[in-house]
Amino acid sequence: MSYQPKYPDSVHYTGLNRPTHIEATAHDLYVEGTIPHEIDGAFFRALHDPAYVPMREDDVVLSRDGVIGKVEFKGGRVDCGVRYVRTARFLAEREAGRSLFGIYRNPFTDDPSVRGIDRTVANTTPYYHAGRLFMSKEDGLPYRIDPSTLETIGRWDYGGKLRSETLTAHPKIDPATGELFLFGYEAAGLATPTIAYCVVSPDGDLVSEQWFDAPYCAMMHDFAITEDYAIFMVYPTKADLARLRAGGPHWIHEQDGESFIGVMPRYGRTEEMVWIKGPPGVHSYHVMNAYSEGTVVHLDQAMAVTNLIPFIAEQSGIDLRVDGGLSRWTFDVANPDAGISETRIGPFGEMPIVAREDVGRRHGRGWYLSVDPEKITMLANGPGGVVFNMLVRVNFADMSIESFSQGPGIGFNEPVHVPATDPDHGGWLLMMIDRVIVPDHVAQEVWIMEADAIGKGPVAKVLIPFVTCEQVHGAWVPRALLDQARGSNAP
Repeated sequence: MSYQPKYPDSVHYTGLNRPTHIEATAHDLYVEGTIPHEIDGAFFRALHDPAYVPMREDDVVLSRDGVIGKVEFKGGRVDCGVRYVRTARFLAEREAGRSLFGIYRNPFTDDPSVRGIDRTVANTTPYYHAGRLFMSKEDGLPYRIDPSTLETIGRWDYGGKLRSETLTAHPKIDPATGELFLFGYEAAGLATPTIAYCVVSPDGDLVSEQWFDAPYCAMMHDFAITEDYAIFMVYPTKADLARLRAGGPHWIHEQDGESFIGVMPRYGRTEEMVWIKGPPGVHSYHVMNAYSEGTVVHLDQAMAVTNLIPFIAEQSGIDLRVDGGLSRWTFDVANPDAGISETRIGPFGEMPIVAREDVGRRHGRGWYLSVDPEKITMLANGPGGVVFNMLVRVNFADMSIESFSQGPGIGFNEPVHVPATDPDHGGWLLMMIDRVIVPDHVAQEVWIMEADAIGKGPVAKVLIPFVTCEQVHGAWVPRALLDQARGSNAP
């Protein structure tokens, strides 16, 4: 009898992180309630599902192979599908029939046979621009996906124009101009402090790529734009090439390390960058939004007193404190020495979003996920063992908070906003729900909620006939944009 390797018995491979190896489609899904007529398009989801048992027991969820998921709405009917992203890494391992890549973001731990092969797993964010759908992860370039079939078209480098080795998984699309703004950190290679700031035209052409150095090589997961500025956050979760060569972790968080905000004119030169010092030791993974009033910038982000990913905290020797919340940082680009003022907006949470039309503008409301401790669900989910079970809506007119929670046994994933045709209606939220049926068995549903009346609960539920691994981020693409999708042979 041949030896069959088993997945590690860790949070990264159990619960909602338990591998499924599913590629599937289903049509005419069962719906409870009535789907609003405005919901016509596709809800794309970035998932992660390892195709093979990892080389090492200490590998983590962030290394798992990317899977693109789709829940498509058309005329009140709903179909769904999931498919692995055929990255260079996935194809190399598929040919070998086993895992070939080592620990998270450390190529020095790989099998020698894959030296030089693109390591990204494209498992973080789907986004759609200029008729093209992409799956992205910040340690490499995105992969283009056919939005109809979910087949992988190939790695995307803007026709060879792009010099950066990486691009963010959190690009920003200006709602008025249709331009795409991106950046890549470690742009010049592993553990380099080099940042590439890129602007892509509404037609999908790379029109600007400028390089600059951050104060150090930091994990820069997200960034922000306003109508006037591009904003880069540098928090002290740091990479070190010598540590990587020795087989160590990519990231160590320095709790006493300095933090910085870099601000430059949105269409300016990187030489115009202004650096503003922030408080030591803090970290933020996701931005809700930013806007500017003259030279004063307001940046809303899910702040924490440290890096909240448990395995990074453990490797950094940090006593993890889940402390922080949605916060507004305000600073004046014309007076960087004045520093940053902070206003706490809402409780601890993650996955903040605004309506698409509000990106880079003053936003009247926003949404994010949090935890209701009275209904908490302990379930392996992402890099941690607790699922979000509360949806929070912020009214920025008076900074009031409305929340909706469920549980125990219910987990919420990042929602997407769908606008309504009625200008007096606030639109809808689509949110994938994980429901624990019995221990170790989960069902999934898409809930549809009124964006400005979340306390009412869902107006409709779409039952998903198979269970996938956990969602990272999602994107809504309306039917009108899907109809403009470029063919797989188009440049």
